Amino acid sequence: MNQLLAMRAFVRVVETGSFSRTADQLALPRSTVSKLITDLEKHLGIKLMQRTTRAVAPTSDGLEYYEHAMRWIAKMDSVESAVRGKKLNPSGHLRIDVPASFANGLLIPELADFHHQYPDITVAVGISDRPLNIVEEGVDCVIRAGKLGDMAMIGRKVTELQYLTCAAPAYLERKGIPSSPEDLQSHHDAACYFFAATGKPELLVFERGNERFEIGNCVFSANEGEGLKEMLLAGLGVGQHFRRVVQPYLDAGQLVPVLEDWSRPAMPFHVLYPPNRHQNARLKAFADWVIQKFGGDLLITE
Repeated sequence: MNQLLAMRAFVRVVETGSFSRTADQLALPRSTVSKLITDLEKHLGIKLMQRTTRAVAPTSDGLEYYEHAMRWIAKMDSVESAVRGKKLNPSGHLRIDVPASFANGLLIPELADFHHQYPDITVAVGISDRPLNIVEEGVDCVIRAGKLGDMAMIGRKVTELQYLTCAAPAYLERKGIPSSPEDLQSHHDAACYFFAATGKPELLVFERGNERFEIGNCVFSANEGEGLKEMLLAGLGVGQHFRRVVQPYLDAGQLVPVLEDWSRPAMPFHVLYPPNRHQNARLKAFADWVIQKFGGDLLITE
């Protein structure tokens, strides 16, 4: 029995709650994963997992062993990464998940630079704004906008993106240029982002000095940033998007800024990953690179 592989398989089964997902993540047949766990149980002389036709869960002994195994594997990975980092460039496969606007408008155009610096790392970019379970879905890290969640994660600030209120020339010719947030709310169509998990729209926010207005009567909305950008380009309404994302369309005259004397607080973006992966050499290389490219610093969410 390969005890280290068996321990890794056991830890993944506990974290994912699935032999099949563990097999996919470790690139092993499901039968091999099941045999590794069985052999590990025989080696230890204890029952680690409760198996039913519908679910798999650790026993009380399994939970205790999981805590020890997880720490031991993290230490082993840390030592290996430290030694390999002195002699080898980071290598292997990295899977990340990134919001659509950040991925298409900012990250992907810069990935050639990452590949130039780290040619031995392959990168798979999942593009979505939806919440996900990093461990269950086999993702190394995510980049997310807004406040950090309540799951214990390492969070490193990548950047803050400024908002711009804008609309297509065709829309402004048809409806006129809004003169104030009140005018926008009363006489114009708003295009907004909505949260896929709840279906609720994200409010348009306008601040100037001590004044603040929030507008949520959206005629059109999309649950990811690229869709919202396309709605604005199609002339469906006035909306707020990240300046860095829409700047090319402003330069080309396809979008026009409005209500420029009003602003909206900038949106922070963070790269997030589980604490036990912070010594993964390829993940560290990517996190350091993306922060250097866009700016940021370290913190831990609780």
